[in-house]
Amino acid sequence: MNINLDNKTVLITGANGQVGSQLAKSFKDCGANVLGVDYDDFDITDESSTEKFFLESFDKYKKIDVLINNAGVSTFDPFLDRKKEDFQWVSDVNLWGTFNCIKNYAKNFADRDLTGGSIINVGSIYGVVSPDPRIYTDCLRRNSEIYGASKAGIIQMSKYFAVHLANKEIRVNCVSPGGIFNPDNPQGDNFIENYEFRCPMKKMASVEDMAGAFLFLASDMSKYVSGQNITIDGGFSSW
Repeated sequence: MNINLDNKTVLITGANGQVGSQLAKSFKDCGANVLGVDYDDFDITDESSTEKFFLESFDKYKKIDVLINNAGVSTFDPFLDRKKEDFQWVSDVNLWGTFNCIKNYAKNFADRDLTGGSIINVGSIYGVVSPDPRIYTDCLRRNSEIYGASKAGIIQMSKYFAVHLANKEIRVNCVSPGGIFNPDNPQGDNFIENYEFRCPMKKMASVEDMAGAFLFLASDMSKYVSGQNITIDGGFSSW
């Protein structure tokens, strides 16, 4: 069974990032009409600009078949140095921003009497398990408590809206990536070695490894799948 997304309109937030740009390419390769947006297009934490963007997008495309809430941020300072504004910033973008997009997506479905859609939220392995501090020997980008808490919240929010949007036949799921190697800004050599030792599949993910789950959840192949969190981590969270 081939995944065919011809005539599907897919909105991807955070489309300029490592995962977002790969998703845009993968969806285009499968025939989808991709609307890739980032902070320069609208601020997902701002109520009025988000409402305006979704209204104009639905006016133009008539329907957005798939919403991928990929935009997200983190802070990397040690938790003992955490400032309230940094804590709130991560929470605002990751939790409120995701909610804000879901709310406006659902509102346009309701106002236009549309049915049948797919929302795919982006969680994280660290919304499922806590970071192993032994990995971060030469990497300053240590995952924070608020990042993990916000991603855990996104996983739960996916379950909530799978229930509350089912009457509109909108499926809501989450994809939680594990560690992804970044060739443009590589993690430290020791970090990579430690992560791969900790991972049952003995390697970090490539960004291409993420695309399949999103394509599946966007397509009719997953038409009875809702409220699920798919963790793509090479088995990292299994022990």
